[in-house]
Amino acid sequence: MENLVANRIKNARVLKCLSQQNVADEIGVSKQMISKYENGDAIPTSSKFIKLSKLFGLKIDYFFSSFQIELGEINFRKKSTFSMKKQSSLKELIKINLENYLWIEDSLSIDYTFKNIIQDSKINSIEDVEKVVLKLRNEWNIGIDPIHNIIQLLEDKEIKVIELFDVDDKFDGMATYVNDKFPVIVVNGNFPVERKRFTLLHELGHLLLNIPECNVKQEENFCNKFAAEFLFPKKIVIKEFGGKRDHITLTELISTQKKYGMSIPAIVYRLVDSGILSKQRHTDFYKKIRFNPSLEREVNMTRFETPENSNRFEQLVYRALAQEKISFSKASSLLNKNIESIKESSLI
Repeated sequence: MENLVANRIKNARVLKCLSQQNVADEIGVSKQMISKYENGDAIPTSSKFIKLSKLFGLKIDYFFSSFQIELGEINFRKKSTFSMKKQSSLKELIKINLENYLWIEDSLSIDYTFKNIIQDSKINSIEDVEKVVLKLRNEWNIGIDPIHNIIQLLEDKEIKVIELFDVDDKFDGMATYVNDKFPVIVVNGNFPVERKRFTLLHELGHLLLNIPECNVKQEENFCNKFAAEFLFPKKIVIKEFGGKRDHITLTELISTQKKYGMSIPAIVYRLVDSGILSKQRHTDFYKKIRFNPSLEREVNMTRFETPENSNRFEQLVYRALAQEKISFSKASSLLNKNIESIKESSLI
């Protein structure tokens, strides 16, 4: 028990990017006592646990939970300005969310098995991504139609999606396996819907693609290609815009954005990648909006109307509550809502 509590106190401190001295000053003990707490040489009193709970913004039961997980490899190299302290904090935030997610599934005896159906599809070049995406879409029975809700699709395919809102704006998303078994994608929930959709699929590429050994930039290019092909397959790009063209109207781009949930800059890039627009036209596009602020605002507006929100975890909590697997107090803790609002939701 001492080691469990010790680890939890240290992890909570890392989560909040606090030093031992910071914590000591806030709860009224010495830095040496915080060190003893974290080494398992001492246990906080009840009053100190209450202070730690308030300081860290965590329920007291967090410090005594034995349900813990192991994250797979997490790579933050995409964000060189993302400090090690912030990386460690983010990892702890992800772990807390995933521990709660897996704990509620365990309470409901849910044990989903995920199979990567494209793991044997070797990617030798960027052109191979198009074939792999079409294979995955066909295996998932979604053809080449527009996808209205990426999060719902992923969760239906046993991929857990976690949205984080209290995070640095430098964080976009990440993907990993938990306990070497459960695929998880974490995304910044504050993103505009089009950026969130692209990020989700970019991270799905990291999870599923059998990418050859390459540098970080090349790996990112593979995953960007995967996301773009998944959102707006080349066959549909050609169908929507026809053959090679010299000009595209903003009205066409807006209509496509609303239909496929992709940002206008990403659509323009798809037109270049599909051979419809020249690279020079792509350069001209950015020059034009750079010197026209009103046009730039118009181009960067979000217009996709279907929300991208993950609500499966909340549904599972209420399901467990209805089946009397958990108490109102536990549901309140898991959802970070007051007990009265939880009770009001329990109509039947």
